[in-house]
Amino acid sequence: MNALAATSRNFKQAAKLLGLDSKLEKSLLIPFREIKVECTIPKDDGTLASYVGFRVQHDNARGPMKGGIRYHHEVEPDEVNALAQLMTWKTAVANIPYGGAKGGIGCSPGDLSISELERLTRVFTQKIHDLIGIHTDVPAPDMGTNGQTMAWILDEYSKFHGYSPAVVTGKPVDLGGSLGRDAATGRGVLFATEALLAEHGKSIAGQRFVIQGFGNVGSWAAQLITEAGGKVIAISDVTGAVKNINGLDIAKLMKHSAENRGIKGFEGGDAVDSNSLLTEECDVLIPAALGGVINKDNADDIKAKYIIEAANHPTDPEADEILAKKGVLILPDILANSGGVTVSYFEWVQNIQGFMWDEEKVNRELKTYMTRAFRDTKEMCSSHHCDLRMGAFTLGVNRVARATVLRGWEA
Repeated sequence: MNALAATSRNFKQAAKLLGLDSKLEKSLLIPFREIKVECTIPKDDGTLASYVGFRVQHDNARGPMKGGIRYHHEVEPDEVNALAQLMTWKTAVANIPYGGAKGGIGCSPGDLSISELERLTRVFTQKIHDLIGIHTDVPAPDMGTNGQTMAWILDEYSKFHGYSPAVVTGKPVDLGGSLGRDAATGRGVLFATEALLAEHGKSIAGQRFVIQGFGNVGSWAAQLITEAGGKVIAISDVTGAVKNINGLDIAKLMKHSAENRGIKGFEGGDAVDSNSLLTEECDVLIPAALGGVINKDNADDIKAKYIIEAANHPTDPEADEILAKKGVLILPDILANSGGVTVSYFEWVQNIQGFMWDEEKVNRELKTYMTRAFRDTKEMCSSHHCDLRMGAFTLGVNRVARATVLRGWEA
């Protein structure tokens, strides 16, 4: 089941639980605006190349639209649409004043030089600059893009509109980026996990963790969980997987991964098959890589008691049902990985005020927001008698629906 089908299914289920008016339900699904532009640039060898850029702006009932820009050879309108819609519900769950958007350019960033990427980013910005803005739509990095990409967008946008640091988030700190943004999604995963375990009288300390993915989110989560006293016993990335039942030395693993471009060959543990990682004996499983990794084929063999969805859409709906029967608790992605967008919001706030926070304040505020989002989700679970995924979806959809009705959507 692809991301779009799963998101739509979750939305429809939430709308049913909330008893939404069918006209309102339909209007909430329709995107506000879909943009498609041709970006033609001269390549370094003098030839011309053309790339298609997209931006889907889904909903702005609760505030400016917010979402990443990805550079990937498979930027598909359908997927961008699903991700834009998911951002609408995610920002509402986190209770930050944004709607959802998503965008991207169909290109392989690895095949382009730095100067080609810069030209492409600037042309894309020229084509959409009057459709994004501080109070309209605020892009951020995603797959294949980073702080440098945001710096180019900021510079190009500012040529038209004057210096506007708040037009994008995820910027380098030297250009108004926020401290703590780099670790934000991983730190949010830590806070969400703490909240879920506390609900069951447990803490991070003494629990055994398995993490799939050792990119930005996975590596920060592993580091922070270890600092909090948790034991990370197995980790995988694209190069392989490593296991140590006494707990991996994350600092050494990070060093090894940086030097060898992957965790393969790490000597502080035993190499294991990446495919069997998800079914390792542990207390908490954190998928922090790709979508669709937990499915009907492996759900039965999962031994974890809790699953924290650090990746987007890692669990298929079929697997959801199997795991629910086994009594496995799943903390859904729209709650678990919302630390990134929450600190993006803090960055935007700091830019608008022209007043920057220290890292301690960023992390303190993030903990407040993540803990509150978990508490609000639990309230929806008890009033609608549903699991955490539906609790989060009903919470998000309800907030957007209420804002839409208050603003007068039928006029």
